[in-house]
Amino acid sequence: MSTRIGVITFPGTLDDVDAARAVRAVEVEAVPLWHGDADLRGVDAVVVPGGFSYGDYLRAGAIASYAPVMGLVVEAARGGMPVLGICNGFQVLCEAGLLPGALIRNAGLHFVCRDEWLRVDNTDTAWTARYAPGAEILIPVKHMDGCYVADAETVAELEGEGRVVFRYTDNPNGSVADIAGVCDAGGRVVGLMPHPEHAIEALTGPSDDGLGMFLSVLDQLVRA
Repeated sequence: MSTRIGVITFPGTLDDVDAARAVRAVEVEAVPLWHGDADLRGVDAVVVPGGFSYGDYLRAGAIASYAPVMGLVVEAARGGMPVLGICNGFQVLCEAGLLPGALIRNAGLHFVCRDEWLRVDNTDTAWTARYAPGAEILIPVKHMDGCYVADAETVAELEGEGRVVFRYTDNPNGSVADIAGVCDAGGRVVGLMPHPEHAIEALTGPSDDGLGMFLSVLDQLVRA
């Protein structure tokens, strides 16, 4: 059976097409999932892409986290399915309780859109195994509510368990401890604010550094 990765679309999602393209770039079938779906269609992993989702005006990701498809994603993730949340998808995963912390308005209250260097701090996740520890990768960011926050106890837990996956080398939004992405305790669910799907080839992005995330999960799924 071929490997299949689902890509969710919410009303207002901007980057589902790009995420599906990134999935296909590693020769995996990209399966479209609608926010109202009651079936994950047999996918092996899920990408919750960036952009916007219905209800973001209340709090980014808050309403989307209650979408029917997210109930299925939460259940599957708790059963070990790899899930990647990008930008708004990261916000949705935090709101759904799959990842700790929250994303709030950027420090300075300005929208940030630029290429950003990240350091890969955890290569033991389903989405980062292809990277060398401490590797620096160039990935675009584009967000208004990208400041990662968590209470001191949660941050200490993340640091102590090595669950900070990515850090900014030049923090663009005021995130605590320069955190750009985190994972769950099992390393199967990863969320990050930058957009790896916009960095899968040098022709269309600042680099092809984001491709490693999709290759990493492919490795995990092929071995499963």
